[in-house]
Order: sequence, then structure tokens, then C-alpha cells
Amino acid sequence: MSRVAIVGIGHSKFGRRNDVNVAELAFESIKQAVEDAGVDRKDIGNVVVGSAGGWYEESLPAVVVNEYAGLSSVGTMRVEAACASGSAAVKTAYSSILSGECDVAMAVGVEKMTEVDTLTSVELIGRAGSYTWEFENYGMTFPAYYALYAVAHMNRFGTTEEDMARVAVKAHHYGSMNPLAQFQKEITIEKAMGSQVVSWPLKLYDACPLTDGSAAVILASEEAAKKLTDTPIWIRGVGYSSDSANLSRRGDYVGLAASVEAGRRAYAMAKVSPEMIDVADCHDCFTIAELMAYEDLGFCKKGEGAKLVREGQTEVGGRIPVNLDGGLKAKGHPIGATGVSMAVEITKQLRGEAGARQAPIRHGVGLVHNVGGTGHYAYVTILSRG
Repeated sequence: MSRVAIVGIGHSKFGRRNDVNVAELAFESIKQAVEDAGVDRKDIGNVVVGSAGGWYEESLPAVVVNEYAGLSSVGTMRVEAACASGSAAVKTAYSSILSGECDVAMAVGVEKMTEVDTLTSVELIGRAGSYTWEFENYGMTFPAYYALYAVAHMNRFGTTEEDMARVAVKAHHYGSMNPLAQFQKEITIEKAMGSQVVSWPLKLYDACPLTDGSAAVILASEEAAKKLTDTPIWIRGVGYSSDSANLSRRGDYVGLAASVEAGRRAYAMAKVSPEMIDVADCHDCFTIAELMAYEDLGFCKKGEGAKLVREGQTEVGGRIPVNLDGGLKAKGHPIGATGVSMAVEITKQLRGEAGARQAPIRHGVGLVHNVGGTGHYAYVTILSRG
């Protein structure tokens, strides 16, 4: 099978972006990615826009984004997989090249979440599951979904609120080194532990923020990639899976079955094991989500996620550095942009361009883990230098 590589990357500043509309916000990352790849816009055959939508003014963002960016007559579509929309966009662009439709494609993720009030956002995100059963009948919100998992994990494995606070402290530490992150100040465990309870045991500093932002990656076939760049980052494996919309139908609440299956498929396709991953970006919409990701992706045994973060094994110099861009927790979580943003970060890491946040690269392999809803969707993408 022919190979596909990332040959260009772009990333906007994340945060509250009242200075731009959604097309202008997307253009910030598109312009960077096109320039980084050194590709002519007329050579881009397909553009896939990942955006969950509902937060901003455009209900049909793909054509607006492409027109503003000067990408006329291209194959255009928008994809949605809740918070995993960005990775779904990357996968769709990747597949369009593998199918022979085009030699160069682009995945763009964009979201403007701060244009609506907080209560509206709570409802929009709370609908990311079984609306009638959970949100309408029982008033469940997104923090409450993950609180169920946090309590179950604490009860079964002895995970503590302080363990989750350590994840937040780590995220803000690396966010402070990332000029594109929404939050660029370090915090202490005491500050995280003392913050307002959102849905016990989850507190304010256990949760990611509402964010505006965009990210873009240019993908190319093997032949085209070798003409465009000396540092292609190859897509070695793509795994994806899903789970029940209704959480009450799940067997347990100590991990995300969709993440486990997506990871298994990605590892098999890439022909690598978890031990070969040099650096990862994992979905940490809440701190418990990152701890479960360590376990679901095989970075440690089930129930040992807290041990990894206690020992500093998920920091630079540790066994498996995770979320060195600040993660969703500090970098921000503009839903449709997140998966693409993760691909940008891992590409930077594998190129050796992450500066003070650079992880040691031994095997030349990185991983992107992107979850939609509460494990309703999951995508795992494995990237490599060779």
C-alpha cells in the first residue's frame, strides 16, 4: 500500500478569539500549513474540515473556509465526530489520497466556542451522547459523564483527587512553554485541589476550557511528499472505533472501550507496540481522561495510570511523555480543531521542532489519541519519521 505523509502544518493561537470570524481563524492555520509544505494551492485536491459546529455563525463552514482561503474548485466536505472531528478530518483526507483521488489533501480543524454563553455550551456538549436518556431525562452534563468514570476509577484502583490534580499541574507546566496555548501560567497542586467543584470529584482545574482555534495539516502521497519535503512525517497507522450512545449500556466505567479498540487497530496497522511510542498527545478533556488513556493505550497496566503521573513518567525525560503542548487542559479544546492540533504537535516533536518542550526521540514514533464525547468515538493515529 502506498504511504501518506504530513508535509505541512499550521496552528492558530488558541483562546478567546473575538478578533476573527471562523473563516479568518481557519485561514491562520491554512496559510501556515501551505507555506510550510511549499505547495501551490491549486495542487490541493481535497480539503476536509473538521468542525462539530453549533457554536458559531456559519452552519456550513467548509465552503466558507475554503473560499476565504482561496481554495476554489477543490473537493470540499465537513466531517463531525464530536470532539474527535479533527482526527476524523485527518483520516478522511488520508483516505482520499490512498484511494487515488488526489496526491495532496488538507485537513483543517476549526471551532469558535466562545460566541455563545456558558449555559448554551453546557447544553451543546451535554448532547454529545444519548440526548433523550441522559441529558433530557436526568440532566447529565459533560463533566458529570466523566465524573462517573473518575469515581469508578477511584473506587476500584485507589486513584485520588490529588493524582488528577497532578495531571492538571503537568498540563499547565507545558502550556506555559507553548505560546499558542490558551493558558500559559503554571499552577500548583494546592490551587488545583482548592478550585471550585464542577461535578465531584472533578474541579475547575480538572476540566478543559471553552476555546476558539484552528489547526491544519497538508498530506501528500509518497511520490509527492518526497518532492515537497526532506522531513516527511508518515502516517503509519490509523485506528478508530465507537461505543454506545447511552452510557448505561456499558460494562464498566474505568476506561473507554473505543480507545482500547482504536489503539489496537492503529498498533496493528503500524506494526508497532506501545513501548515504541516516543511521545503522545492524548485526549485530556478532563484529567481522569488522561489517566485512563495511559491505560487504554497500553502505556501501563490497568489501574496504574496514576502511578505513571506520580513518578513523572509522562513528562520530558520520562518513559512516555504525554501532552507536551499543554493538552486540551491548558492548550485549549476547540472541539473540531483538537485532533488536527494534536497531529501538528506530534509532527513538530518528530521533526525535533518543539523547543523547550522537545521529547527525546528514540524510535521515531509518535501517537495521537482523540476521543469524541465520553468515548462515543475514538481515533488513534500513529506517526513516524521513517
